Amino acid sequence: MSQVSKVKTEIVESTVDLLNKYHIIAAADLNKVQSGMLMDMRKSLRGQLEIKAIKNTLMRISMEKANKEGVEQWIKTIEGPNLFLFTNGDPFRLAMTLEKSKAQVFAKAGDKALTDIYIPSGNTGISPGPMIAKFGTLGIKTRIESGNIWVQQDTLVANEGEIINSDLADLLQRLNIKAAYMGLSLKAVYEKGSIIQGSDLLIDISSYATKLKEAYSNALQLAIKSVYVTPETAPSIISYVFGNAKKVAIEAGYVTKETVSELIAKANAQASSLKTKIEDKS
Repeated sequence: MSQVSKVKTEIVESTVDLLNKYHIIAAADLNKVQSGMLMDMRKSLRGQLEIKAIKNTLMRISMEKANKEGVEQWIKTIEGPNLFLFTNGDPFRLAMTLEKSKAQVFAKAGDKALTDIYIPSGNTGISPGPMIAKFGTLGIKTRIESGNIWVQQDTLVANEGEIINSDLADLLQRLNIKAAYMGLSLKAVYEKGSIIQGSDLLIDISSYATKLKEAYSNALQLAIKSVYVTPETAPSIISYVFGNAKKVAIEAGYVTKETVSELIAKANAQASSLKTKIEDKS
C-alpha cells in the first residue's frame, strides 16, 4: 500500500509541475486509440505538447494543489477514461491537428455512427447464402445476379449518432466500408477556469473563411457608403465622390478637361434632337 501511495504521490507532483508549466489542459477520449498511433503522435507533436494518461481522481487532486479554478465542473465534464494533453498552443489548432491525424477503420458493434451510413447499390461480390437474411434484417433490398448478391438501390442503414449493431458491423466489413475513425477525440479543453467543449473546437475552415470574406465585404460597403475613410476605403470613396462631382459638373455645364468631351457629346445630342424636331414641323 505504501508503494502504491508513493506512485500516486509522484504522479500528482509531476502533474502539478505540468499544470504550472502549461495553461491549457485538453482531455481526449481514449477509445479507438492504438499504442502505435499514440507513439507516432507523441513524436510528431514533440515540443508542442505533452501527453499523459492520468486518472481523473489524481487530476482533480493535482489541479486543487495547483490552485486551479472550476475543478469540480471540469472533472464532471470529462467523465470516463482520458488521455490528458498539456500545451500552451492554440486549442482550436490542436483539435484540428488531432482530427486530421485520425485514420478510417471498420466499425465494431457498439460504435456510434459518425455520419449517415449508406450501403451503395450494385454488386456486393458476396455469394448467396446466410448473408441474404442479414441484408433483409437491415432493410436492404437485394437480388441475385451472376452468382452474387446485388443491392438494388442506395440504402440508409444507420443515421448519424445511432449505435451500430453486430449485423451491420459485420456487413460493413464484408463490403469494405470503413465507417469509424481511430484517433484522439477531444472531450473538452480547460483554460484558466474556462471549459470549452470538444465539439466547439472543430471549425469548418472553408465555411469560416467564406463568412469572414462576406463580413469583410459587408463592412467595406458600409464604410464606403458612410464615407468612413481608411486605407481600404479611400480609393472607392474618392472614385465615388469623383463620379458624383463629375455628374454635377456636366449637368451644370461646367467645362474642365474631365467634362469637356461629355459636354460636347451632350450638346451635339441636344442639337441633333432639336434639328430633328424642327424638320418634323417643317
